Amino acid sequence: MSEDHKKQLEQQLWNIANTLRGKMNADEFRDYILGFIFYKYLAEKMENYANSILQPDGLQFTDIDENTLEGQEYIEAIREEALEKLGYFLKPSELFSAIAKRGNHNAEETSLEQAADTTETYNTKHNFILEDLQKILNNVQNSTMGTESEEDFDNLFEDLDLNSTKLGKTPEARNEVIAKVLAHLDKIDFQLDQTELDVLGDAYEYLIGKFASGAGKKAGEFYTPQEVSMVLAKLVTTGKHKLKSVYDPTCGSGSLLLRVAKEVEEVNNFYGQELNRTTYNLARMNMILHGVHYRKFDIKQEDTLEHPQHLEHRFEAIVANPPFSAKWSANQLFMSDDRFSQYGKLAPSSKADFAFVQHMVHHLAENGQMAVVLPHGALFRGSAEGNIREYLIKEKNYLDAVIGLPANIFYGTSIPTCILVFKKCKEHPNDILFIDASEHYEKVKTQNILTQAHIDKIVTIYRERKTEEKYSYVAPIIEVAENEYNLNIPRYVDTFEEEEPVDIEAVATEVESLNAKLKENETLIASFCKELNIKTPF
Repeated sequence: MSEDHKKQLEQQLWNIANTLRGKMNADEFRDYILGFIFYKYLAEKMENYANSILQPDGLQFTDIDENTLEGQEYIEAIREEALEKLGYFLKPSELFSAIAKRGNHNAEETSLEQAADTTETYNTKHNFILEDLQKILNNVQNSTMGTESEEDFDNLFEDLDLNSTKLGKTPEARNEVIAKVLAHLDKIDFQLDQTELDVLGDAYEYLIGKFASGAGKKAGEFYTPQEVSMVLAKLVTTGKHKLKSVYDPTCGSGSLLLRVAKEVEEVNNFYGQELNRTTYNLARMNMILHGVHYRKFDIKQEDTLEHPQHLEHRFEAIVANPPFSAKWSANQLFMSDDRFSQYGKLAPSSKADFAFVQHMVHHLAENGQMAVVLPHGALFRGSAEGNIREYLIKEKNYLDAVIGLPANIFYGTSIPTCILVFKKCKEHPNDILFIDASEHYEKVKTQNILTQAHIDKIVTIYRERKTEEKYSYVAPIIEVAENEYNLNIPRYVDTFEEEEPVDIEAVATEVESLNAKLKENETLIASFCKELNIKTPF
């Protein structure tokens, strides 16, 4: 996509956000916009696919008259094909463009802002669409009933409450807002016929990023900044061109999984688990929005630690940004769980960081690589966490690298974080690489970000596995053992900057000179005071 086109796209998306801004908070209007973007995507995908089927007949999908016997025969034939290929079906009258035009029926005569001022306007112009729009969203899900894609489309639009009073106190007011949003979206060309572009994906990521940064922890808790996602993805795909599987046990909106796919030629299957229902819905939408076939992803909604959904699977690549120092039950029954039993101790109930690490290690294939973001404290906290660290390094020798990240790069928290990289079959079994990238960032307003140069340096040092003064150090395992498996990065990477020596004699000479000038000034001021017949200030 050209830079101009991208700016136009972002401006239009921002206009939509402004239509809803003030009516609800950022994470709520994000859900509405993303839900409608998803509907638009499904509709355009459906129309393009139907047109390809109808091409030999010289017809377009929107030419079909749904009220005729011939039209119904066409629709039924297309429905069967679409459910197999796309996993869902929409009729011509249910397409996004059709409902958007109906909602703004009088837009040619009046501006969008003036449209539908009163109940009479809606009734006379026939542009009241709320009820039909709700039926269409329900029909998307209903079309999948009894098919392979049923679970992937189940309740995808449940967060899109068209009757919410936050959109407006009356049905007419809500209709006006929804009509405006659909009109703005209808102007955006997602260019689905140009397979090398991902305009819709870019729009989705722009909105997620903007609203996460604007809504604080509630919106940001499931969003990993793209720069961090890129680092994680490049780490776990080092030496790989194709992946059988990628897994994220706390997948949020799925951005990390999709980022991994951008680093390789092909990913056969995507797996994820997410606790938050709304975010789980976004993750499934995100997969479909980015062209991942419904048969190639398996996203589950449940608590990953308490109720894991993919225990039988082992994955070639695993990435995660778990909630920092989250609470979990740490129930002693987990001591008989294969994920935790061999370590002798459970992660503390107040900090689940290493419980997530243990869960991920359990799922890691023998030829796999995993990278997880943790709070900095996980590197050196003692007690049970210290025991788990020691076991992972001393008994299993799975830890491959420790990377310190700058503080304040995640939305909603300013704490410093790190990345731990694990492999079950290490190419370098006798050492662990430490990278201190904590002071390598660019400040943008109140947020710190990693630039492309910062990302490239981290990845290059990791792949070349080299020691660089004040940045990285390849530590022998024996040295880590001598430090009692404390992974605090300053123990291994010395970033101390020695200050220039102070020339005391020069400083004394300068002070003496300043004192002399001060006395001259005092004498001058005293003479002025005497002339003015006023008291000398000293």
